[in-house]
Amino acid sequence: MSEPLYERLGGVYPIATVIDDFIDRVMADPRLNANPKVDEAHHRVTPAGFKYLVTEMVCWATGGPQKYTGKSMYDSHAHLGINEAEWTAFHDDLRQTFDKFGVPDDMRQELVAIIESTKSDIVNVNPR
Repeated sequence: MSEPLYERLGGVYPIATVIDDFIDRVMADPRLNANPKVDEAHHRVTPAGFKYLVTEMVCWATGGPQKYTGKSMYDSHAHLGINEAEWTAFHDDLRQTFDKFGVPDDMRQELVAIIESTKSDIVNVNPR
């Protein structure tokens, strides 16, 4: 059996380093912050806390020992009115971070598949 993606990525420290760069991009991206609800959310949470939760989630989702303790993707995004263009910008930020750190294509594909599995809870959803 092959190693979990978490192990192939190098564990929590490399994952946290990549997430640190990625969240800095996302939080400063004018394409995302043009949505006033996203902009407000980006200024309501501390970058360090946001990075912690995203790192925790990525570690958990890739087979690491961490447990994700944040809100569900639906609960944390439904009220933001995220559209397809913003989803595409988010992926562009992700690509730029992957490029910066030289994340291999096979691991990129696995990570993008994990992220794509959350799209229906994030993009154009109506709050329940």
